[in-house]
Amino acid sequence: MTELTVLVPAYNEADGLADFHARLAAVLDTIPGTVRVLYVDDGSSDPTWDAITALGAADARVTGLRLSRNFGKEAAMTAGLDNVDADAVVVIDADLQDPPEVIPALIERWRAGYDVVYATRRVREGESGFKRLTSAAFYRVMEKLSDTPVPRDTGDFRLLSRRAVEALRQLRERQRFMKGLFTWVGYRQTAVVYDRHSRHAGKTHWNYWRLWNLAMEGITSFSTAPLRLATWVGVSAACVAFLYGLWVIIKVLAFGDPVRGYPTLLVVILFLGGAQLLALGVIGEYVGRNYAESKARPIYFIEDRLASRGDNRTDHARD
Repeated sequence: MTELTVLVPAYNEADGLADFHARLAAVLDTIPGTVRVLYVDDGSSDPTWDAITALGAADARVTGLRLSRNFGKEAAMTAGLDNVDADAVVVIDADLQDPPEVIPALIERWRAGYDVVYATRRVREGESGFKRLTSAAFYRVMEKLSDTPVPRDTGDFRLLSRRAVEALRQLRERQRFMKGLFTWVGYRQTAVVYDRHSRHAGKTHWNYWRLWNLAMEGITSFSTAPLRLATWVGVSAACVAFLYGLWVIIKVLAFGDPVRGYPTLLVVILFLGGAQLLALGVIGEYVGRNYAESKARPIYFIEDRLASRGDNRTDHARD
């Protein structure tokens, strides 16, 4: 019998969780086999855990994890994947931007033999033109820079087979960019196209600063192109400086030196200084990530577990 787990990371989603689960449950009722739902509360400051507990009391398929603090969505997804035991896992957000009604299409492609079935957005409702533009630019930059290109216009909404999940469990890096890791494990992958909706309740937690940091995480985790860029900037600056110095020597020999050129000298100094700072900044990003990895801290800690009513227990393990 097929076993399916739907993994739902949640952070401050108390207002919309009941509506989300109602739509999800309606879809799961049509899926044959054993189906469970695992909610991961990523250290919410609102009553999200209470909402998850209430859902567990009403629906025997619901289980839950509560992290000891807000570790971030990437860590919450990792915690969920570490604690599932199913033939396939569907990862979906709780804000109803990704419609649960797409899940049967993901399952159909999985049954056709694919290990990773990712949902690609055709339409992005409720987002500004600037956000759509920057998102499209990010995916295209990643496609050019990374040896493992991330599928365009694709988030975390996807289905993973058992062997894909087991492969992901072996990747224990602390600086995590899950969209890249999902692709990096390989196996047979395919897309299902869907229309993304506006957020159902609450407000997004992804401001432009957090999105910028996520983009930097993705680029530095899956590409060394910025380091090569810094090298080429340095080489280009050295070539320009050499040619300019050669031109100055020729000019002095041909026309003499009237003791001018302070503005030019200032521009050259500022240009070289800026190039050096750019290179140091890029190197610093990679050094900082190596430093974080070297400490080898756990990716997350679990404060509470909500078992299914079939197990009839709630424990308080700390991982």
